[in-house]
This record gives sequence, structure tokens and C-alpha cells, in this order.
Amino acid sequence: MRNTSRYNLKTAVCLLALTAASGAMLMPSTADAQVTFRNINSGAVIDFSFGKKGEETEAVKHFMATAENLYNNDEDAIRIGEDLFMTACSGCHGHHAEGKLGPALGDTYWTYPSGRTDKGFFEIIYDGARAMMGPQRNQLTKDEILKVMAWVRSIYWGDAEQALWLTEEERENFTPAPMPEEFAEALKEFEKRQNR
Repeated sequence: MRNTSRYNLKTAVCLLALTAASGAMLMPSTADAQVTFRNINSGAVIDFSFGKKGEETEAVKHFMATAENLYNNDEDAIRIGEDLFMTACSGCHGHHAEGKLGPALGDTYWTYPSGRTDKGFFEIIYDGARAMMGPQRNQLTKDEILKVMAWVRSIYWGDAEQALWLTEEERENFTPAPMPEEFAEALKEFEKRQNR
């Protein structure tokens, strides 16, 4: 008479090995894996099924898979991003991203520290945050958001070590943009008040 429990154990081990091997073949490679974007407040996965429709450009496809913004050093995209920023964002963040109702965007302080990465910055813009920072998904396409982000990154006047969207090599060779006069004046006034 055959030992069925031993036979079942061998069968189960073989089936597990086959399942693991076939599952590994079905898993996407790292290059094909998609990044999970989440709402900055709730942590819920962002639903991209609605919002302003636009072309799924190569930059958008790349960003959705890697969270790397290909427009960060693209002068044409940066110029377009500046125009979009002036229309969609400057009312709250100022024409030089120096801050008004909303915070400055070119210094080292981030209300939401994840904004120091391109993934976090995109999540804040696309799906909104607290207070007056509403979601921009109905105003800007994903491609337009990436261009706005590229412009904001191009005018960064803060510390390179805080610029987590840059590679290590880029941080080593980083030259900050000039600080806007409005921001410099406000900073001086703030420091004066702190020293009283």
C-alpha cells in the first residue's frame, strides 16, 4: 500500500514550484512595472480614469512607469511649462513661484516633503492636497503637469541636497537659479521679525 500523505506532499511541492515558475514568467520586468501614485493626504491609489484627456506622450508613458520626468532638462518643454504655470498656478504661487496664497516652490521648504521628488510633486498637482491646493487633473493633462513641474524645477534656487529629483551627479554639479526679488525681500522681512 502506498503512503498517500507522502505522495500528496510531493505533488504539492511540485505544483508550488511550477506555479512560482510560471508566475515569474508572467510578472512584468522592472522596466515595465508601473509606479503606484497615491493621494498625498489619504494614501489612496489615484484613479487616472478621469481628468483632462490628452495625448499619452512618450514622456507620460515613461513617467507613469518610472516616476522620472524626461522634461526636466528639455528647454522647449520648460518654456511651455512656464506658460502653463502662469495660467494655472501663478495666482496662488506667484509669477516667479515666490509664493502668495500658496507656498513658494523654488526654495528648500516643502509643505509636503514628498514634493522634493518628481513622483510626490506630480501627486500633489494631479490629485491635490489640503487647504486651497485643489486637484489640477481637470485643468491640466498629465503631459502639461510634467511640463509645469519641469519649469518649477528649472527655477529652483534652493539647496542641491534637498533637490531629490536630481541624480547624485546632477546634485554635485547643481547651480541654483537666482532667487526672485519678491522672495528675497519677504525673507529679509521675516528674518528681521524673528530677530526682534
